Amino acid sequence: MASKWLDISIPFFSSKPVAKPDFVPVSVNWFPHRVCNYACHFCFHTQTNSFLLPLDDAKRALRLLADAGMQKLNISGGEPFLQPRYIGEVFKFCKEELRIESCSIVNNGSKVTEKWLDTYGQYLDVMAISCDSFDLETNIRQGRAENGTSATHIPNVFKVVEWVKERGIKVKINTVVTTNNWEEDMNDQIEELAPFRWKVFQVLLLDSENTGLESNSLRDARNLIITKEQYQAFLDRHAKQASLVPEDNDAMKDSYLLIDERMCFLDCRDGGKKPGRSVLDVGVETALLDSGFDEKTFLDRGGIFDWTRSAKPKTLEW
Repeated sequence: MASKWLDISIPFFSSKPVAKPDFVPVSVNWFPHRVCNYACHFCFHTQTNSFLLPLDDAKRALRLLADAGMQKLNISGGEPFLQPRYIGEVFKFCKEELRIESCSIVNNGSKVTEKWLDTYGQYLDVMAISCDSFDLETNIRQGRAENGTSATHIPNVFKVVEWVKERGIKVKINTVVTTNNWEEDMNDQIEELAPFRWKVFQVLLLDSENTGLESNSLRDARNLIITKEQYQAFLDRHAKQASLVPEDNDAMKDSYLLIDERMCFLDCRDGGKKPGRSVLDVGVETALLDSGFDEKTFLDRGGIFDWTRSAKPKTLEW
């Protein structure tokens, strides 16, 4: 009888090492919602729902991330500025309460206002504006237009860049290179805008986001895919731009810590974006196990840079 109970209890008392992530979540990219006023044909974070986490819950998750080592929060979308007060209060909280080093945002420039910048700009280090072309028809073919036809995107880019620089916020330009724009020469306009970083992405396919109806995607970017040679030709044409930061598909793969509207890390290792368990449910350490993040690729692509508006280089403790 004793041996029977002993046999049963052995598995119960046996210790098994608990898996832990081998990296610190220094830089986190958060998609607070999926709603957008543009319809970019290559978008890899499409409007599959309109969920927005209550602000108090978002703050709770961000505090957990900061406690785990987050030093930079980047907000993207969807179009983040469709929720202007929400993102403003997030940045204020991150700077005043969490004291994180850097807050940045990626947006299309259509909804930024001077009023928002006057209220919340003090909490923002980097403003990234998406601009794939300085040609109206090319932008419309890309879907970089409100309601698919707006002619205001390019003027908005220049206007917002001016506003942002006036307030001491660093400017970044994000460009996605596709079959529509790989032959374009953007040198003159980039020199005029003078961003501190010009991130040039090779268009990327992700299942269930932009690979067509067969994968239940809302977008189909398969006809926008370019060859490595076409991408390199675009880079060579703009090689004199000191701000140029190339990022091809290999550099992007698994090199971002992406977290969705429910505070779940997104695993892109299998060519899609699989949400894991929420930080709010299981904590950061466990949630990170679902992220598929590759720290080496993150470092190799230059994921750590001068990301504060102070323009003073930072030395990170790992």
